[in-house]
Amino acid sequence: MSGESRSSDADLSPKSLLAAYAGGAFPMADVDTGIVEYFTCDPRCVIPLDAFRLPHTSQRAIRASLFRMRADTAFEQVMRGCMLPRPGQERTWISESMVEAYCKLHELGFAHSVEAWLDDKLVGGLYGVSLGGAFFGESMFVLRNAGAGNASKACLHWLVTHLKSKQFALLDSQYSNSLVLSFGGVEIPAPEYEARLAAAMDLDVAF
Repeated sequence: MSGESRSSDADLSPKSLLAAYAGGAFPMADVDTGIVEYFTCDPRCVIPLDAFRLPHTSQRAIRASLFRMRADTAFEQVMRGCMLPRPGQERTWISESMVEAYCKLHELGFAHSVEAWLDDKLVGGLYGVSLGGAFFGESMFVLRNAGAGNASKACLHWLVTHLKSKQFALLDSQYSNSLVLSFGGVEIPAPEYEARLAAAMDLDVAF
């Protein structure tokens, strides 16, 4: 992966995780070895809250859906949904040690989940970390075979609306990809990201 740096040893204690996020780093597990390391990236992808958008077809589908949206009621279940390998993969960058570490952050009030439920079944969700007015989005999942193809997008829409209502200033998506860019994501250089992060973390707001 280009534009990234690694630490030599990953400590996933709450103190170290929060310090990493405050410094612009985030953990990922090697898909082959399962070893967790910290990464940064330059450029950095963020989703400006006022520029967030969804395709019209997704907007219509979400409005017509029967999803019940919740937050922080099934954090570990959401993480394990995100942990499921995609087609053609044997494992993902989310390791068992990361699930344990983020569940501790959730218990401390720093990690959060957004969930889409359909007929009392969790069919999609996302999770991330909040510090001050910054939210670091980590991963999303959807159970497409449950007839819920737009569930993860519904979660992201809910998250953006919630962050705006709480006066958050930064939604960090870390690496860019075509999906994030389709939501209005933009790439910014590391110095600009660091300035935005510092300003967001100074805000006295809460998730």
